[in-house]
Amino acid sequence: MKQPMISLSSPHMGGKEMHYIQQTFDANWVAPSGMNVDGLEADLTAFLDEEVHVAVLSSGTAALHLSLIMLGVEPGDYVICQSLTFSASANPIAYMGATPLFVDSEKETWNLCPDAVEEAILYGIEQGKKPKAIIAVALYGMSYQVDEIRALSEKYDIPVIEDSAEALGSTYKNQKCGTFGDFSVLSFNGNKIITTSGGGALVLKDPAYKKQAVFLSTQAKDDAPHYEHTHIGYNYRMSNICAGIGRGQMEVLADRVAQRRANNARYQKLFANQPHFTLHLEPNEDFFSNHWLSVVTVSEYSKLSADQIRLLAQEENIETRPIWKPMHLQPVFAEAPYFGANFAEQCFNTGLCLPSGSNLTAEDWERIERFFNKIFSLA
Repeated sequence: MKQPMISLSSPHMGGKEMHYIQQTFDANWVAPSGMNVDGLEADLTAFLDEEVHVAVLSSGTAALHLSLIMLGVEPGDYVICQSLTFSASANPIAYMGATPLFVDSEKETWNLCPDAVEEAILYGIEQGKKPKAIIAVALYGMSYQVDEIRALSEKYDIPVIEDSAEALGSTYKNQKCGTFGDFSVLSFNGNKIITTSGGGALVLKDPAYKKQAVFLSTQAKDDAPHYEHTHIGYNYRMSNICAGIGRGQMEVLADRVAQRRANNARYQKLFANQPHFTLHLEPNEDFFSNHWLSVVTVSEYSKLSADQIRLLAQEENIETRPIWKPMHLQPVFAEAPYFGANFAEQCFNTGLCLPSGSNLTAEDWERIERFFNKIFSLA
């Protein structure tokens, strides 16, 4: 008989979610507005601890899409995007009819390589189409090299969309991820460090942009007694019920970050002195990762590949997963330009995401450690 599944990253409730949901039902305010929507935006603003304005939305993807709209991206424009990421970082570029310029990662954080970013910018300029935006991802909770990317943004006057969908609670130089971009994106999908079941947020420096984001995300209804529309709108606002879940989750966010980091520390101990296994860690003290997912790479000299280990873990009902397949290798983006070397591809071929949920039990850990000790004897 198979043992229970150990999931990669399952939702973890904190206990107060039902309190906020019940308030919603008591007030009969089951709508994409209300006290929990306002409350969650206030909670996030307070947590981020910067002069920011937050609009909570139906998904992080919606937040990326609205960012591109508000930046005036049009069909045929170029948008720079990290290749080593989930497709949601790139899909909104296609929604706009624009062309992604995919960029390789650097080896320290696995995020945007500044040299490759500049190469992509110069390519766009040579084509007579300076890129309209740079989408910079904080992969698996690790911030990108903010100073280097900001310098390029300022040098070429190209705004940065910070995709911190995986990085709520992470910091760079003691500043919270989600506050670095001209537009910044958070996700509360079911597998994230906190969840609203589905949902996301757009973090903005300018209150006028928040007003525009709320307007566009509620079907762009003009200020009139009837339904008047002078812009195309979207049904992207978060519901009051989902926001209630988020308010409960915000109360335990610090605990969730601590638990994910404790997972990573336990993996550090497990993989210590294992020459074929390298855990992805912060490169220096400027970086503080929430370690949303702990990720290990497997040496080419190992007798077992990352994918073979994944399949063996699957037999034990332990969920592991390849890291994101780079966007420039995806069939849907096969024609998009790519800049850099092959580090993103190397990560994909050798990387394995490990069970990282904040609700892993002692029994789960016993099974995980027993499994990998068996792998070490084979590798």
